[in-house]
Amino acid sequence: MSSQDIPEENLPAEQDAHGAVGVADDKNPFADPGLPPHEHRVQDIDERAARRSERTVAMLFTVSMLATVGFIASYVGIPHDKSIFVFPIGHINALNFALGLTLGLALFAIGAGAVHWARTLMSDEEVADERHPIEAPPEVRAKVHADFKQGAKESALGRRKLIRNTMFGALALFPLSGVMLLRDLGPLPGTKLRHTMWRKGLQLVNMNTNEPLRPSDVAVGSLTFAKPEGLEEHDEEFQTEIAKAALMIVRIQPDNIKDKRELEWSYEGIVAYSKICTHVGCPISLYEQQTHHVLCPCHQSTFDLSDGARVIFGPAGHALPQLRIGVNDQGYLEALGDFDEPVGPAFWERG
Repeated sequence: MSSQDIPEENLPAEQDAHGAVGVADDKNPFADPGLPPHEHRVQDIDERAARRSERTVAMLFTVSMLATVGFIASYVGIPHDKSIFVFPIGHINALNFALGLTLGLALFAIGAGAVHWARTLMSDEEVADERHPIEAPPEVRAKVHADFKQGAKESALGRRKLIRNTMFGALALFPLSGVMLLRDLGPLPGTKLRHTMWRKGLQLVNMNTNEPLRPSDVAVGSLTFAKPEGLEEHDEEFQTEIAKAALMIVRIQPDNIKDKRELEWSYEGIVAYSKICTHVGCPISLYEQQTHHVLCPCHQSTFDLSDGARVIFGPAGHALPQLRIGVNDQGYLEALGDFDEPVGPAFWERG
């Protein structure tokens, strides 16, 4: 309820300069005690004390700037695997400790400087403001503008240039910490998503036996999984590489292959396709030899391996990439290049 809705006789008496009101009576049994008299701070009456507070605030903002610089220097200069002993915590990662310490100090110094500035140098007079209607009439807007100008004047930003400059410096440098953290999102992928380990001359190795495949090892109607020659499970990058290079091999009667390019890229009916589903990247593992369809077990996307591995059912957006294969001088199946397109799900930069 606004003051306009209260009967005039029930409104509190007018306050004086310090917010004092009259004593209680029958109509207004609970008198407003008002505000206590304003007590001046030492900074209000002693310019030397005000300058000491100004230097303290400036020092805190300067500490924030130095801490931000230290954050950036720590991020660049400290190895991520370096450990240090900190009592009583024990051995911890030096980079994490330095980043946390400098970032926390930068934030604390900005906050402490702002609080000390407000408590010692800005105006601390309490002003009672009666309730008013929600709408803002022209005189209220004029009052707001006047109050803003008065607040800007009382903050003394124009007069106390040391505080203003160091505050702007601290606020300008601190966001650089967040910019540096963007590097932890990881290196740019570059063209890694467009290429795999496959290249001309690499033999196709059976995933189960770890032996190179010959054409005679692939029977009509069978499904074989293969990997590139030289990729071993104990390799550090095995999971990253096999997630792109995993291959499934089937043998189809050449007369049953409908797609002309698929037939050209095969060897005696042996076709090699990416094992990675083009929907969300699940490994395809179900094969129906009568229809030559393969099924992704995650969301039931179905591909026809006799017709360029096109999608015939499910949410997958495009066909499986094919690997062109042949036979080397030793009689083993080998790749004749990389996949003709990126494997797995589509991505924005794929075009």
